[in-house]
Parts: sequence; C-alpha cells; structure tokens
Amino acid sequence: MTDTSHADEPRPGDALVKAGGIVFIAGAVATLATMAPLFLDIDPFPSYAWAVCMLMGVGFAVSAAGVLRSAAAQRRAARESQA
Repeated sequence: MTDTSHADEPRPGDALVKAGGIVFIAGAVATLATMAPLFLDIDPFPSYAWAVCMLMGVGFAVSAAGVLRSAAAQRRAARESQA
C-alpha cells in the first residue's frame, strides 16, 4: 500500500478551513473593536457593529464544515483502498 497523494496538493476541505479561519479572525478583530469603547470610556459603536462580531461563529462553522469534508474524503479513500 503506497500513498500516491502528495503533501503539496490541496485536499478536500482545505479551502473551507482557510476561508473559515480568515472569517473567524475578521470576527475576532470586530469583537475587539466593539469591546474597546467599554474600556476606553468612549461612545459605543452602533448595533450593526455588534452584528459583525457574529463572523466569529460563522468562521468557526465554515472551518468545521471543511474539517468534516476532509474527514469524509479520507474515509472514502480508505474504503476505496481496502476494496
């Protein structure tokens, strides 16, 4: 049994994990920015700025979907190699 896949080739789900990470980081930065007025004693941001914080959850969900897709592809490849 030899593994013919190369480490440099993108696998299923890799793009989703990367995109989810970027969206999560954007949400984390937005969360820090919206929390800053609480500590800096300045006027708070409008409510739509708080909605941008939800990108953290969206990014996590997208990354989780990428991990699940990758796991499914690995299970499928293992099943095909046994057959």
